[in-house]
Amino acid sequence: MFDSLSEKLQRVFKNIRGEGTLTAENMEAALKEIRMALLEADVHFKVVKQFIEGVRQKALGQEVLTSFSPAQQVIKIVRDELIAVLGTHPSRLRTANQPPTVVMIVGLQGSGKTTSTGKLAKFLSKSGHRPLVVSVDVYRPAARQQLAVIARDLQMPLYAGTPEETKPLDLARSARREAEQTGRDMVLIDTAGRLHIDDELMAELQELKENLNPTEILFVADAMTGQDAVKSADEFHKRLGITGVILTKMDGDARGGGALSIRHVTGQPLKFIGTGEKFDALEAFHPDRAANRILGMGDVISFIEKVEQNIDQKKAEEMQRKLIDNEFTLEDFRDQLKQLRKLGPLENLIGMMPKMGPLKELKDAKVDEKELTRIVAIIDSMTPRERDNHMLINGARRRRIAKGSGTTVQDVNNLLKQYAQARKMMKSFTGGGFLGKRMAKMKLPFFDNQN
Repeated sequence: MFDSLSEKLQRVFKNIRGEGTLTAENMEAALKEIRMALLEADVHFKVVKQFIEGVRQKALGQEVLTSFSPAQQVIKIVRDELIAVLGTHPSRLRTANQPPTVVMIVGLQGSGKTTSTGKLAKFLSKSGHRPLVVSVDVYRPAARQQLAVIARDLQMPLYAGTPEETKPLDLARSARREAEQTGRDMVLIDTAGRLHIDDELMAELQELKENLNPTEILFVADAMTGQDAVKSADEFHKRLGITGVILTKMDGDARGGGALSIRHVTGQPLKFIGTGEKFDALEAFHPDRAANRILGMGDVISFIEKVEQNIDQKKAEEMQRKLIDNEFTLEDFRDQLKQLRKLGPLENLIGMMPKMGPLKELKDAKVDEKELTRIVAIIDSMTPRERDNHMLINGARRRRIAKGSGTTVQDVNNLLKQYAQARKMMKSFTGGGFLGKRMAKMKLPFFDNQN
């Protein structure tokens, strides 16, 4: 996410660093480039205007122009302005004083409401809550069945309703009653959508709001639709009064204009972002971390949190010991790949890495998820002795391994090369420094599959 905008802003900062001194003239030129980068990223024009004016007032101050490192000062100012636009602080879900907390999930048809309802339920359950989900979409064929399938896959309680309950309000009231009786502290209501906003839809949502008194009304927007998502969110807020936004498909949005515009236009915070198809691909939105990613600084904190949630601590400590003692085998390499797949799409993880210093080349990395399956198959075709000591794998063994895994000798050769690179890189990560120690603790294999 934000890849296109990030690349353009980094080019602007590179040009600023190339200037011997920072003047009003070259700062104005930089601001012009930043303005174009934001507009091309589909950021709302009012947001761009306010953003540029805020940066201009601070960047053209005498303190910046005469500072020892004006380029760094400008980057800091841009970062602070980005955080201000995105929301300054994370906005958490509010809970009712008397449970259950009622959360309405609203939005246009096709935006991802039903899937987001399931993702949010899983997110909340991992945070210690006990959610109950219910669909009140009585119009779209199989809409309620879709949520039932998701709830079953997540092993999440669902209120399915009775044949007599054919109205959205009846279903929602019964679901809340069910939550009260079964000790569920949150009720997530997946509401009906339309292809466009109409009075009938809004009247139905208004009736639900007035009778259920929800603590949160979350608007689900598709990041891929850019400013259309922002306009829809604004219209929903004017007519219904939303309290926050879930922006889906952020993993596929290279521009990021919706994320940068939605809070300014609606006045409501971006609370969650969807970063993939899996049910655990929903993250709380952190403005400062998003700003860091836009500026190429990465989001190492989110990366660490994701790893710590999915990686076994004891195994991580054992892997760190093996790395230090140079005992990292192909068997360990295979186990790391399996652990890595639990963290989600690799391109999302790479997007969290800083695009500077020793990791700057990651911005051009392309990841083939099928490659992981192929690597595991190759290692599975090796004998225990070969996995323990890769130096045993001569030409004849490579041909046997290729045949057994349904791959080629070249694939086997590439794997051994990647393994050697991963072993060397992970060894270097244990050499000191905060990031190195934390990443070594995560025991993740980074490898270049570019050949």
